[in-house]
Amino acid sequence: MLDYSHNAWLVAASLAVALMAGFTGLYLTHGASKLDDQRRKFVVALAAVILGGGIWSMHFVAMLGLQLPILFYYDALITLISALVAILMVGLALLLLHFRARSPSTIVGAGIIVGLGIVVMHYIGMAGMELCRPVYTASDVAIATVASVVLSVLAIWVAYDNRTQRNILLGTVCFGLAVFTMHFVATGLTDFTASDNAGGAGPALNNQILAMGVTVAVFLICGAFLLTGITFIGPEPAAEAPQPALRAGVPFEREGQTFFTEPARIAAIRAEGHYTVLYMGAEKLFCPWSITEAETRLKPDGFLRAHRSYLVNPRHVSRFERHKDNGTCYFDQVDALSKVPVSRSRLTDIREALGL
Repeated sequence: MLDYSHNAWLVAASLAVALMAGFTGLYLTHGASKLDDQRRKFVVALAAVILGGGIWSMHFVAMLGLQLPILFYYDALITLISALVAILMVGLALLLLHFRARSPSTIVGAGIIVGLGIVVMHYIGMAGMELCRPVYTASDVAIATVASVVLSVLAIWVAYDNRTQRNILLGTVCFGLAVFTMHFVATGLTDFTASDNAGGAGPALNNQILAMGVTVAVFLICGAFLLTGITFIGPEPAAEAPQPALRAGVPFEREGQTFFTEPARIAAIRAEGHYTVLYMGAEKLFCPWSITEAETRLKPDGFLRAHRSYLVNPRHVSRFERHKDNGTCYFDQVDALSKVPVSRSRLTDIREALGL
């Protein structure tokens, strides 16, 4: 077994990287649930790259500080795979948090996935070492896994139980400690031996080449951290100017003429190409507004997007049915419309509006 030590400066740098990545990823998704599906997917993907890339960067910053009495290398392909695993597993956790109802079981499940992602990334990264073989037992892996999962669940719970700035900061600390603690607990339980096996799945990376790659990754994380940090500490965004009250009501066309109706009479609105259809009682009426314009203008009147094609007036909903990951609003008093689907991304807002 080889004696080893750590460079204290690089140990501190690894913790800083984990904290910056955690803050950037967690704050980047702040308010993502209010975005449309396409923009939300982009934000979640970007946050997954930052959080997963932060886990990978923290690991290899710490590994650059690992001081062994022999020369060793890393297999480039396995090193890349470790980064992809971290990004994919964190991405899966974020998808659960931002595209499903955010229940306690969802939060805990997402935390477990993140914790397992940290562990899997660590041991895949260690498996990429050449001329030096890490030695550990199943119990060592179990201890590191428990530490990672517990701290990751705590991080996700704190950051997502209440999406305030304070919670995000506390979640950042928990996330950074989860990644940092797991790495050094696992490394502390690992022994290293010299190995003659220099063959790997891909080209070999020495510490100098790895350092350049890690530096680029850390540079990008720092840049993203600065951009999100400026937003975080900046002044609170000004409140949106209230939409002017509708003077004539909601327009609809009938027999070549344009009429207007009070928003309160409308039960739901459905997208019809670039226009919409209003549902009032037994009538379906053509409206020249787009679904986006209708959503903007009728937001003060309580209308909510239940589906990408539907706006609903919660006052007309007579029943609500919850399915596995979506729902249905029923309109028993509206002859022209029996029900409206509720997509999983809109489920929380609709349930809150209905007092559920």
